[in-house]
Amino acid sequence: MAPLASPSKDPVGRRIGHYLTNAVIVGLVRFALMIPYSARLSFVGWMVERVVGPLAGYRKRARQNLAMIWPEISDDRRDEIADRCLNNVGRSFIENYSPREFPDRMAKNTPTGAGVSALEQAAATGRAVILVTGHYGNYEATRACLVARGYDIGGLYRDMKNPYFNAHYVKTMEAFGGPVFAQGRRGTAGFVRHLKQGGQLVLLFDQHVFGAPQLDFLGEPANTALSAAELALRYDALLIPFYGIRQADGLSFETVLEAPIPHTDALTMTQLLNDSLAARIIADPEQWFWVHRRWRINDN
Repeated sequence: MAPLASPSKDPVGRRIGHYLTNAVIVGLVRFALMIPYSARLSFVGWMVERVVGPLAGYRKRARQNLAMIWPEISDDRRDEIADRCLNNVGRSFIENYSPREFPDRMAKNTPTGAGVSALEQAAATGRAVILVTGHYGNYEATRACLVARGYDIGGLYRDMKNPYFNAHYVKTMEAFGGPVFAQGRRGTAGFVRHLKQGGQLVLLFDQHVFGAPQLDFLGEPANTALSAAELALRYDALLIPFYGIRQADGLSFETVLEAPIPHTDALTMTQLLNDSLAARIIADPEQWFWVHRRWRINDN
């Protein structure tokens, strides 16, 4: 695993800001973890929806993204989607900091979809699998569900800008089982080794990547990394879109593995991944993280 960024390399003012921000996050997490599970999710969901999201500008960004993609919807509907999106972000955050209760719940799930049998067959024959998703629902729900069934599913992560927060965030990912790899030379070598050995790897592909090709996403051009498709082609790995879809009770999930994307070329395969995620968002827009700068139109 790549070494974590050292706080000492940042200017003093930034280090202090990182430290104080992390202290607030840690305090919120510790308080929330003392609350029963259902109330915990409701509390943190509410905090992100009503306090953190608006203060951090996430609600504004979500509304701007929604206005660009669906200018025809009413202001009230735009507000509703943005608020529920933020609530889901908060719930997902504290779920991922609940390394006992959340995986235990997901272990009781039965994954569905055409990709389930494909994954089973690949595991039986030693073929590598790349499971691909976006920031929709909570992707860790499906990873936890599959890890509980004996799959050795690795994860790839990007170091957070706040090194204090990054240190304990990585530990939360490791707690779900399966190896995790940091982006960078050492992390890349690790997950390539994992694929070559017939392992499974989770990748998220729905954030802006400078210099990446522009592909259609929800009707607008969006810079989209081709890495998942390129890896699948290079190592003859199955490329399976998957989703952890939050249910109406706010606690449970449907864990879905879609049919594998056919091997053609990286651009075509990645566009099919975009189309898969777009269809999910259109069906249930409140599940997607509209707070990201997916199209890099909002810098505030």
